[in-house]
Amino acid sequence: MDPQEKTTPINYQVRISANAIQNIEEITGYIAFVNQQPLNAAKGGDSIFATIDQ
Repeated sequence: MDPQEKTTPINYQVRISANAIQNIEEITGYIAFVNQQPLNAAKGGDSIFATIDQ
């Protein structure tokens, strides 16, 4: 493949189960309450869901 050639990114469909969403909430809850870093937890959760939504 020629290095100057650009390829189009392939879009994949992602399905998130209820269990996965619960695990993400548990992780962010742990960061917020046990580590006492609620802003980092919110930022991390938002970026996880933003990545999933792409």
